[in-house]
Amino acid sequence: MKTSELKNLRVAVIGAGYAGAAAARALTEAGAAVTVYEQASQIREVGAGIGLRPSSMAQFERWGIGGAIKAVSSPSDGFEILTADDHRIAREEWPEKSAYGETTHLIHRGDFIEALVGSLPTGMVRLGHKLDTITDHGGSATLGFTNGETATADLVIGADGIKSVVRERLFTDAQPVFAGEHAYRAVIDIADTFGMADDGDLRMFIGRGTKVYLLPLLHRGQVSFDVTALNADGTWAPAVTQDDIVATVQGFDERIVRMTEGLDMAAVNVRAVYDIEPVERWHTDSVVLIGDAAHAMCHHQGQGANSAILDAGALADALVAAGSVPDALAAFQATRKPVTDELQRISRHGWTEDELDDVFPGQKPGQVAATVQG
Repeated sequence: MKTSELKNLRVAVIGAGYAGAAAARALTEAGAAVTVYEQASQIREVGAGIGLRPSSMAQFERWGIGGAIKAVSSPSDGFEILTADDHRIAREEWPEKSAYGETTHLIHRGDFIEALVGSLPTGMVRLGHKLDTITDHGGSATLGFTNGETATADLVIGADGIKSVVRERLFTDAQPVFAGEHAYRAVIDIADTFGMADDGDLRMFIGRGTKVYLLPLLHRGQVSFDVTALNADGTWAPAVTQDDIVATVQGFDERIVRMTEGLDMAAVNVRAVYDIEPVERWHTDSVVLIGDAAHAMCHHQGQGANSAILDAGALADALVAAGSVPDALAAFQATRKPVTDELQRISRHGWTEDELDDVFPGQKPGQVAATVQG
């Protein structure tokens, strides 16, 4: 699209999370007029750490925010896979380093969303706007919010996560799928990891039915500590005690057991893991899904946030290159959907058949739909 057309394009982004904030930044750089609608009354991200891959870091450099992201993250040379009792299985450098001239950076989720949203023009993000209705007119769409306000845009970007209202209203009413596992996450002092994360490498320890991840946040003097375990309880926010979590790491290196015993449960994020089935079509002529709204996936590959960032870049590129919004949305889906379909598929294969049979005899939890609770 011509620069003048992009400047006159009214874009509404639903959701100010990774996908929404990244899309807003990318489209602002391309010259579009963007408004972001966020249901929360304040921007706040819970959870722990994530890894931003070289391809994502290259996008940030393109958008002029590479320095801001690097200022609140730690570069990492590689990742290591180990047995539960701390014997190395493999160590690799992060892929894509040579292709993009960047390495992976490890960052706290809160710092990441603060840096992304902080890069947007003042007033672009409108808080307290929970989407209720969306009416697709073909060349535009009208949004209705629970606070009584409405807005019409030439392009609506549904970046409203795994429980996406945009997806449910226009594309599919299929509910998220329980992955048959829980994730327990906290940020702890690096001193409390007994030297197991001092060098900046991401480490994954593999036990039977349980994985433990140590993701160093060296710039903070902290480590993101994640225990992911098979569990049949699909409650969205399950009730879990410290004894429950300690029990899941029995048989792991004694230092990991001690880390778990020392957790402050008030600071532990506990959730059941869900993804969604691949969505057949991500767009109409004026509405498009990105990020988790389009392709929420399990976290075993560490690709959720990275996929959202690459979506944002690909969408902006498609709008610049195409002659119209419908053509751009079709090109965007053609570029990104094959990639995320495959990542969704791979991310469902984080466990052996024997491990699954221990908890789900005769079933495959990634294939069994469960209604989201809570």
